[in-house]
Amino acid sequence: MKVLFIYPRYPDTYWSFKHALKFISKKAAVPPLGLITVSAMLPKSWQKKLLDLNIEVLDDSDLEWADLIFISSMYVQKESVNEILKRSKQFRAKIVAGGPLFTQEYANYPQIDHFVLNEAEITLPLFLQDLEKGQLKKIYRTSSYADMLLTPVPDYHLLKLKDYAFMNMQVSRGCPFNCDFCEITALLGHKVRMKSKEQVINELEALYKLNWKGSVAVVDDNFIGNKNKVKNSILPAMIDWMDAHKHPFQFNAQTSINLADDTNLLLMMSRAGFNSTFIGIETPVEESLHSCHKVQNQNRDLLADIKQIQKAGLQVSGGFIVGFDSDNSSVFQRQVDFIQKSGIVSAMVGLLNAPKNTRLYKQMEEEQRLTVEATGSNTDFTMNFKPKMDNQELLEGYRHIINSIYKEKPYYQRIRKFLVNYRPVRKGKSELDYVRIKAFLKSVFILGIFSKGRFEYWKFLFWTLIRKPRLFVDAITLAVYGYHYRTIYGLSQV
Repeated sequence: MKVLFIYPRYPDTYWSFKHALKFISKKAAVPPLGLITVSAMLPKSWQKKLLDLNIEVLDDSDLEWADLIFISSMYVQKESVNEILKRSKQFRAKIVAGGPLFTQEYANYPQIDHFVLNEAEITLPLFLQDLEKGQLKKIYRTSSYADMLLTPVPDYHLLKLKDYAFMNMQVSRGCPFNCDFCEITALLGHKVRMKSKEQVINELEALYKLNWKGSVAVVDDNFIGNKNKVKNSILPAMIDWMDAHKHPFQFNAQTSINLADDTNLLLMMSRAGFNSTFIGIETPVEESLHSCHKVQNQNRDLLADIKQIQKAGLQVSGGFIVGFDSDNSSVFQRQVDFIQKSGIVSAMVGLLNAPKNTRLYKQMEEEQRLTVEATGSNTDFTMNFKPKMDNQELLEGYRHIINSIYKEKPYYQRIRKFLVNYRPVRKGKSELDYVRIKAFLKSVFILGIFSKGRFEYWKFLFWTLIRKPRLFVDAITLAVYGYHYRTIYGLSQV
C-alpha cells in the first residue's frame, strides 16, 4: 500500500508563531506528531509519504500516487480540511480520517471513506484487519482507553526536520482534573496513562540519531498528572540520558499549577532540561475558579506559585479566560494587573468557549445559550454561546486586556519582571549560534528600526545587556514573540 499522510494548514493563531518563525527561518512550530505515530503502527512494508501543509504544498502527483490518504486534524484546521477533501475526492485513493476534529464531528464529513477514531492503538488494528479481509467498515471507534505501553516510537524520519522550530513527543495521556470548559477528559479520560521510561528514551534516541538539536515540546496535557511515575521513573531516566549525551535538547511542557508545591520535582525537571511550562491559570477571580471547577487553582497564592516555578528555572506561559458567568466589569483590570505582576510573558488571553462534549457545552445546551460552532481558537474575539455579561462590554474589556499587556511598553516591562525572577539551569553547548545571531539582527531591523515601539525595544535591549547579559538570548526570543502576538491580535506596529 502507498499511504499519503496529509496534515492540514493552521490559520494564523496565537500558537502558530507564524510571525516569529520568520526570524529564525523556520516554516512551522511543531510537526504532526499524531500522524507520524500512526505511521509507525502501519505495516513496515507499506510506502509512506508525509505532507505537512504548514511547510509545503499539496501536489496532484502526490494524490495520484496514493492508495490511502490519512488525514488528522484539530478544530482550528477545519478550513484547510475542507480544501484537502475537495481535492482528494477527485482521485482514486480512499480517505481515512482520525484525530480530535473527526472524533467529535465525524457525522459532518460524509465524503470521508473511513474513520479511525479515538486512540489508534485500539482502532487502527481493527481497520487493518478488515482491510486485509477486504471488508472495511465506515467507522472504527471505541469507548476504551489505550495502553500507552503499546505506542511505538513515531516515524520521525518522515519529517523535514530543518523546517520546524521544535520537535515533539508524548509521555502521557489523560488528566486527573475536570475543568468544565476543557475537552481533554472527554477525549482522553481522567486516568493518566503513561509510556515507560524505556519508550521515552527510545524516542530521545530516535531524535538524536536524526541529528536534531534544540527544543522538544512534551505535548502531554498535564506532564505531572502522575507525579510519582514522573519523579521516580521518567525524569531520572531523562536526566541520565541527557547527562550522557551532553544535553542536546531543551524541553517544554504543560503542567498544572501544583508543580509549585514540589521543590524536588522542579529541581528534577530543570536538571532534565525543561526550561518552560504552560499552565492554565484562567483567572485570578476565586469565584470564577469555583464556578468552572478548576479545583487545582483554588485557594492558592497563584502569583507566589508562578514566581516559585520561575526561580526554579522554568519560564511560565499561561492561559487566561474572560467570559465566565460570574465575571463582572472588574475582571478585565484584575487580569491585566495579575499578568503584569506575574511576569508571564506569553499570556494567552481568550474569550470563554464551550467545546463539544464538555460540561460547559452541556450546560449551555440545556440553557439554550449555544449560538455557533466553536472555531477552536479562543483568541479570535469569538464565543459560541451567549455570555451573561453584556456582549459589547465583554468585547471592549477583552480588547482592553490585550492592549494593556501586548503594547510595547507594558510587554517589555513584563519581560523585565520575568528576567529579574528567572533562574535558568544552563547545560550543554552555548546558545549563541548562527541561527540566533541572524534572528537578533532581524529583530534589530524589524523591531529596532521600523517598529513604532523601537524606543521601548532599545531601552529593553540595553537594560538586558546591563542587568541580565546572561539572559540575552531569552530576552531577544521573548521580544520576537511579542512581535508575533501583536500581529495576531491586530495591534498596529508601524
